[in-house]
Amino acid sequence: SNLSSRLTRGREEQSPSEPFGPVSLRGPNRPNRPMPAGPFPARSPAPWAELNKVSGQCGKDAFFQDGVTNDCPIELSADVRSGDLSTAPREVDLLIVGAGLSGAVLAERCSQELGMTSLVIDKRDHIGGNCYDYVTPHGIRASKYGAHLFHTNFERVWDYVQRFSEWIPYDHRVRGRVPDKDGVEKVVPIPPVQETVRALFHESIASDEEMQRWYDGQRVTPASGEGPANGEEAALSRVGPLLYEKIFKHYTKKQWDKYPAELDASVLLRLPCRTSTDERYFGDTWQALPLRGYTRIFENMLLKDPRIAVRVNCDFFAEREAQRLPKYGMLVYTGPIDSYFAQAGMPKLEYRSLHFEETFVEEPEEGFFQEAMVVNYPSPNVPFTRIVEYKHVANQTEAVKKGQVRGTLIAKETSSDVGEPYYPVPNQQNQALYERYRELAEKESEVCFVGRLASYKYFNMDQAILNALEIFDSLKETGRLQPKRR
Repeated sequence: SNLSSRLTRGREEQSPSEPFGPVSLRGPNRPNRPMPAGPFPARSPAPWAELNKVSGQCGKDAFFQDGVTNDCPIELSADVRSGDLSTAPREVDLLIVGAGLSGAVLAERCSQELGMTSLVIDKRDHIGGNCYDYVTPHGIRASKYGAHLFHTNFERVWDYVQRFSEWIPYDHRVRGRVPDKDGVEKVVPIPPVQETVRALFHESIASDEEMQRWYDGQRVTPASGEGPANGEEAALSRVGPLLYEKIFKHYTKKQWDKYPAELDASVLLRLPCRTSTDERYFGDTWQALPLRGYTRIFENMLLKDPRIAVRVNCDFFAEREAQRLPKYGMLVYTGPIDSYFAQAGMPKLEYRSLHFEETFVEEPEEGFFQEAMVVNYPSPNVPFTRIVEYKHVANQTEAVKKGQVRGTLIAKETSSDVGEPYYPVPNQQNQALYERYRELAEKESEVCFVGRLASYKYFNMDQAILNALEIFDSLKETGRLQPKRR
């Protein structure tokens, strides 16, 4: 890859701890054109922006209304940060393991509707789970665990999240740095649209009908004559071999450490096949960013409620081993299900993790490192999957919006099987193993296993919220917290 030569100019020497080395905006692999002034536009052009029902600022931020106007997360109290359960309530209705979406929703709903008390504990030093964002010393709002984009088709979820944050409309669009048929690197929209096919394969496509005909000529049906048996057959049946090779095959390998042929067909059957010029990454009815960051949502859910106690820096398994847990009516567990049953001696489930290498670029051209917030690198000769540049997002800090932050922060993202679990690996072996864990979970009458890791199922943010709301519904209807197991 010539990426390293692209990362050789544009700032003074970095310390050895900074993983990229010197950073540049140009190089032989990059089109020689000026960077656009300002951030990538937050809204799509017409008519696509009008499909997003979030048209302006909306929602409620109670902390902001109370006078908390700075951009940083609220400093947690000494008791909350201590992880010391001796200062926490000694008896609660719910002991909730995990201060992410699932745990926060259940604590908030059970308190507000049923008057139940909760103690929410988390081994990390913050609330918000993987949604946690913060402000760097340079004044840029960044996400600790990778870019998060809220989008939903569930009106119930959209109505719910507006209680805890103000929101602004945002149409997420992704670019990919991909070599065309002649090997010349191009920056193209992903998922593929008409412009992607024109740029990579020099096709003269100018209408939805022409794009559909191109797809029809590309698609390969499974030789069996039945449904696709794996991810590769699914991808070829959706987008054909050209786009599969250029954009999906190697990106999938980098993301999962498995080629599509080694994954369930369901993973690749989700590939979007756009015939239009709609470059939005998501087609959901409501798409927005929390005006003051995702952490503010959790602050409003958890920190204002006297029936909810929180302890971070608190490891559930260590506290259980030391017999320091409070009395509780029900345990809500949102961690990895195989960790909970570690003593059962069964194999561990397979998860993928993400590693982020961050670099602050001091003097980027026009104030930005790359064309958009997210630029994917689907080619096999680049080891990482994408670079995220947080400065592009519309919910940046006031300092960024006022042009007071000259530099920019980029995060190079690499998938790995080592590190904190982010998402499950969907194949038949893992699903069969999860079923064994699920059977153990069914026998734990005083434990509710909820969320992405406990359910061994990938949830978008809105799906995690809806799942928790539906579990709360079961409590109201039956008196028991009961997840939908299947």
